[in-house]
Amino acid sequence: MIEADRLTRRYGDFLAARDVSFVIRPGEIVGLLGHNGAGKTTIMKMLTGFLEPSAGAARIDGVAVEADPRAAQASLGYLPENLPLYPELSVAEYLEFVATLRGVDPRSTVARTMAETELQDRALDPIATLSRGYRQRVGVAQALLHQPRFMILDEPTNGLDPSQTQHMRGLIKQLAEQATVILSTHIMQEVDAICDRVLILRGGELVLDERLAALKTSNVLRVRCADGDLQSALRGVPGVTDVVAHGDAWHLTLEGDADRVAEQVVQALGAGGFSLRELTAVQRDLESVFREVSEEVAA
Repeated sequence: MIEADRLTRRYGDFLAARDVSFVIRPGEIVGLLGHNGAGKTTIMKMLTGFLEPSAGAARIDGVAVEADPRAAQASLGYLPENLPLYPELSVAEYLEFVATLRGVDPRSTVARTMAETELQDRALDPIATLSRGYRQRVGVAQALLHQPRFMILDEPTNGLDPSQTQHMRGLIKQLAEQATVILSTHIMQEVDAICDRVLILRGGELVLDERLAALKTSNVLRVRCADGDLQSALRGVPGVTDVVAHGDAWHLTLEGDADRVAEQVVQALGAGGFSLRELTAVQRDLESVFREVSEEVAA
């Protein structure tokens, strides 16, 4: 389990992160979303022990990162946004070097990790000759060498072309079969494609923590009936705050328990003699949700 407990990081008068708290449980793929400068990298560096918090605490599998960073990092794989590589080394040489630093046997780890990241054909290639996509694979490989239970990936698809991005998404999904994953990005489509939970940062603060499926379900119902004026039929139904014509349907804005309100809508339509053809929740996309959250915070 990864825990952030009121993490705060101050640079002079500037707060890069303020009282950020969340818990990520085993098996989750969590997207850390926000604009550039929202605090994503700062949070990740504090979780991995590369940056000390000004206040608060981070724990990896119950181990306090600040108190015992080496123990916390032993179960953690980290891909920073700008991974330092040694361009003169081959892929195999670099991974052998990192394995030695990690205290694991290169003979039993490097070949396996290259196979997992599909780097076998590039094993002897100098890193300087690799494309951006293959360098990112090397970055993921170095994070995987010690078979960590937790993976923290900072902008893993940054600068990749569409084909490379697709491959990286598939690789992250494979990682999630064995490890808990936090994925930082400012690209909402990235979170939408591979994550099942979303954390949104704005100005260093955590402003939203929600399951992706629940996040996309709005408080708006789409209703279609054979005919009739639904505004008059649904006027006064508890929980229905607005009824607006929308093409060949009606959109109902709800408040409170959506399931209970929907039942009352069905009852009201039945009592009014309406023939109900459709009653569905309007789905939102992640971009719309992000925009809404940004506007709320800015207001």
